[in-house]
Amino acid sequence: MSVVQGEAASGAFKVGSLSGLEEADPSRGRLVWDAPRSIWNMSFLIGALVLGPLYFTWDAFVVFLALSGFTLCVGHSVGFHRRLIHQTFKCPKWLEYLMVYVGVLVGMGGPLWTVGLHDIRDWAQRQKDCHWFLSHKRSVLVDGFYYLNFRLIFDKPPKFDAGPGISDDPFYRFLEKTWMLHQIPVAIILFLIGGMPWLVWGVICRVAVCFTMHWYIAHVAHRDGHQDWHVEDAAVQGYNIGWLAIPTMGESWHCNHHAFPASARHGLYPGQFDPGFRFIQLLQVMGLATDIQVPATLPPRSAITPLSERALSIAAPGQKELSRKQVG
Repeated sequence: MSVVQGEAASGAFKVGSLSGLEEADPSRGRLVWDAPRSIWNMSFLIGALVLGPLYFTWDAFVVFLALSGFTLCVGHSVGFHRRLIHQTFKCPKWLEYLMVYVGVLVGMGGPLWTVGLHDIRDWAQRQKDCHWFLSHKRSVLVDGFYYLNFRLIFDKPPKFDAGPGISDDPFYRFLEKTWMLHQIPVAIILFLIGGMPWLVWGVICRVAVCFTMHWYIAHVAHRDGHQDWHVEDAAVQGYNIGWLAIPTMGESWHCNHHAFPASARHGLYPGQFDPGFRFIQLLQVMGLATDIQVPATLPPRSAITPLSERALSIAAPGQKELSRKQVG
């Protein structure tokens, strides 16, 4: 089984890790307190707010920036999202393991949880109706409170299985069980080098900022912004948020990603900086990344409509022909 997302012959959006979608309902469910994750998130947030100012130094802040950029780019954006979830390029298994481990160091969750959260959210958002928790329709404070402390239990949930090579992988199962513990060796190393300022800013502040930013980009990129594409019959649209491109490593070009989820490149048009894709290109130069997918190499999708004159400039000929027929 694959976690690659796409369209079936009927045009309906499918997610390879999910089954039972005919009976599943993305619009109804209840929120329950997610105790382990809530305690984890709130502890780091409070710790960052209290200890961050007390132990601020410029060198600790540089460590914070460097580790945040490295883990978000290599681990979350490329390892988790573009490789493990969407399989937008190929690489040696050892490199995939390394990038996914760096993704765990971001401090949001293990690989199986991340794949499941992403795939269920994407499936729900692309249906005609979607629960408010996954569509980010509430105010920023309400949305953030629930996102960081609660989880949604559908009345009629889809079945999830990340499939061979992920759900049955011993290394990924180990990371799933131990993901919280992997901050400890990082904390020890930073403390031995730079004392409490490096530990506080390199672990506590970094983790708090990273998981908060992950929620925030999900919030703003599904509410309003620029679009070159419209996804038909989807309750929730993605939008491009340019000012968040660098801190999210290119993940904020979210309209582009909704239109072409199997593309390794998210910043598709001039001026759309995409650090995650630049890292994949570096891997390609080093001979470590192959079969890199971009819109021009992907099969045409019938469920997307171009909204701007430049939209089709990055698409495959088949997509251009299909869009012209739809407009006609």
